[in-house]
Amino acid sequence: MFLKFRKGFIMINTKGIFKYACLLTLINIPNLLSAQGYIDGRPQATKRINKCIDFGIVLKYGDGPDSCDVYGAREANVNKVNDTYYLFYDGAGKDGWKSCLAESKDLIHWIKKGAILNLGKPGSKDAKSASSPWVIKEGKTWHMFYLGTPNTSPAPDRVPSFPYLTMKAKSNAIEGPWVKQYNVIAFSTKQNSYYSVTASPGFIVSYQDKYVQFFSGASEDSSGTKRTLGIATTNNLDSTWSVSAKPIFPITEQVENSSIYYDDKNKTWYLFTNHIGIDTAKEEYTDAIWMYWSKDIYHWDPANKAIILDRNNCTWSKGAIGMPSVIKVGEKLSVLYDAVEGNGTTHMKRNIGLAWIDLPLKVND
Repeated sequence: MFLKFRKGFIMINTKGIFKYACLLTLINIPNLLSAQGYIDGRPQATKRINKCIDFGIVLKYGDGPDSCDVYGAREANVNKVNDTYYLFYDGAGKDGWKSCLAESKDLIHWIKKGAILNLGKPGSKDAKSASSPWVIKEGKTWHMFYLGTPNTSPAPDRVPSFPYLTMKAKSNAIEGPWVKQYNVIAFSTKQNSYYSVTASPGFIVSYQDKYVQFFSGASEDSSGTKRTLGIATTNNLDSTWSVSAKPIFPITEQVENSSIYYDDKNKTWYLFTNHIGIDTAKEEYTDAIWMYWSKDIYHWDPANKAIILDRNNCTWSKGAIGMPSVIKVGEKLSVLYDAVEGNGTTHMKRNIGLAWIDLPLKVND
């Protein structure tokens, strides 16, 4: 079985109008979640993982080659080949958000290699962003599924905005060069569905006779954006995927992005994702990393969830904490994630952090 990882986006987009998340002061943050729950009634996680120790920042934004991450580094997605870790991350650069690459031997010290995807030509589906890639190797070929969009907020931030689309590339090596495959449409947004404005790539598992992808889906109604995860399957990575008619979680769960860990000893799947919270000013942002678990890869109970990392155990961020990517290292599970240093909740100026969880995973009530 082959496991690989994903990235994702947090966006606030209501009826086509992009909204910037406001900065919160430390005194406001405790009001994010009251004893009665979130102000709009969205589900909350009441359990926590037994032990998640935050190491801190391991990759700072700002010094990537050719200014590739001058405005931020986020959406960490880690893979390992031989003795080297390869970190794909979204670099907010001078001309937009593009997928960047960094390499490490220990998950702590990283060498930035720069952008590995270019923006598409004007009018193309990835003209404004080519980011958030998930890769899997089949034979001698590496397949990449990345996020493209023709829309962003104004410069210099250029935050990707809806629609989020899944696009394809391939390479003979994980380092690249990557060749885009515009003729391959894995899946796309669908009107009047849970993925009407977002159908962006996620973690891919080779399971039994299929490839299973946990993609991010989002829709909009009069109350705002609803985010969840869906499952897509295929037998051919260069073909169209079959998308599940229903998401694996209710759209009110407000989660996006996926990273999967399978514990072979207890035959349990663990799904890590970032949760979208809402503050007292009704502004949304990624407020925590959650974990769900299931014995069945295709069926998940939303009640089986716990908090991995939030402002209570993150050492350097008390505001926005974003997309996780997990990989086993010895008897521990590493968690790479993005966050804003301090109390900020902005999309920009994010760094990549690292946390460790002891195995086997245990949840406290």
